Amino acid sequence: MNFRVRPVRRLAGECEVPGDKSISHRAALLGAIADGPTEVQGYLEGEDCLRTLTAIQMMGVEVGKKGPGHYRIGGVGRDGLSEPGDVVDCGNSGTTARLLIGFVAGQPFWTLMTGDESLRRRPMKRVAEPLTRMGATIVGREDGGRLPLAIRGAPRPRAISYTTPMASAQVKSAILLAGLRADGPVTVREPAPSRDHSEVMLRAFGARVERTDPLTVTLHPGPLRGTAVQVPGDISSAAFLLVAGLLVPDARVIVRRVGVNPTRTGLLDVLAAMRAPLTMTPHGGATDGAAEPMAALGVSTAPLAATTVAGALIPRLIDEIPALAVLAATARGTTEIRDAAELRVKESDRIAMLARELAKMGVRIEERADGLAVPGGQRFHGARVASAGDHRMAMALAVAALVADGETVIEDTACVQTSFPTFVDTLNALAGGEAITVEP
Repeated sequence: MNFRVRPVRRLAGECEVPGDKSISHRAALLGAIADGPTEVQGYLEGEDCLRTLTAIQMMGVEVGKKGPGHYRIGGVGRDGLSEPGDVVDCGNSGTTARLLIGFVAGQPFWTLMTGDESLRRRPMKRVAEPLTRMGATIVGREDGGRLPLAIRGAPRPRAISYTTPMASAQVKSAILLAGLRADGPVTVREPAPSRDHSEVMLRAFGARVERTDPLTVTLHPGPLRGTAVQVPGDISSAAFLLVAGLLVPDARVIVRRVGVNPTRTGLLDVLAAMRAPLTMTPHGGATDGAAEPMAALGVSTAPLAATTVAGALIPRLIDEIPALAVLAATARGTTEIRDAAELRVKESDRIAMLARELAKMGVRIEERADGLAVPGGQRFHGARVASAGDHRMAMALAVAALVADGETVIEDTACVQTSFPTFVDTLNALAGGEAITVEP
């Protein structure tokens, strides 16, 4: 499937984005091992999150759909899961794979896991190593470092205190999931804060979670209770609409009900540093029964300044960097992105992909080992480009194409279903016409 994108003169209106991918995965997993049912509203019905629902169903958890994004998960408790009767296919979802490894590392049965070609190239050792210390047996390619993997969970995982080599919410969450059945408290320390959706949701499910400082979290094992979960809109998806609203000549865009958890709002900090006219109107959040804060985010067209994106900011916006690179190419000055080597092991090597594909559109980017240097003041030209099956690359290229000087064709865009199934319809509605057409 390809996108054919025509440049537009204006964007206007209000919209919403699908539910947060990270939060949706966690709601399914915690709901599965809670005592009693969990009602989830706003669940992302993209391919990645549906893989997680299928995985828990394979372990004996009843999942019922009550409406769009509304699911009832019949929790079976920490001891109620059963061994899956077939290989669990995680598709293209790194979050499904890494969290699921932790999820089953505390279960006394074998789980066989695989994924598509892209996922089988992505590193799993960072998760497998601490879980092996907790007593799980993990075998597979590259000494348990690549899918396919076989995981034999520990009936009672060992309590550990583990310092991660990098800030990674997936590694942290995998350890905490296994720790729910551990023989004592489990502590994770990180070199920089990562997104804390697992900690927030664990508390909502009744777990005892302590944070002794911004980098250290301790989970005390114990049962969970089913609850109601409201999933906010995904800020990583909203990023593409906000960048479009800053780039298109006559634009005013408001994205409602976006999750603004502080561990995820590095994008907003960068936009402020670039002097973007950004408004944030809080609504919802913990006060009305939802565990995560939400806000309406608004932008309008404006000239922007270059900035530096590095250090502790990176874990707070790693998935937004493709969109930010497109924005940086139009700013005044050179934007530098550093400390982001993790981009090389995403669905694609996003550092290399951004440099190569945006070059086809006439934009020069300097590729570095751990990031990019993006000179500003550049213009995009229509071209034929490719996403390499990476959903965020496909959407970043589509946003660039909205302000190109000719038509752009983006190849291999079915991957957008992974995180933002309504992407084309949403942008076309804001553009007031068919800015993007989908071709077989």
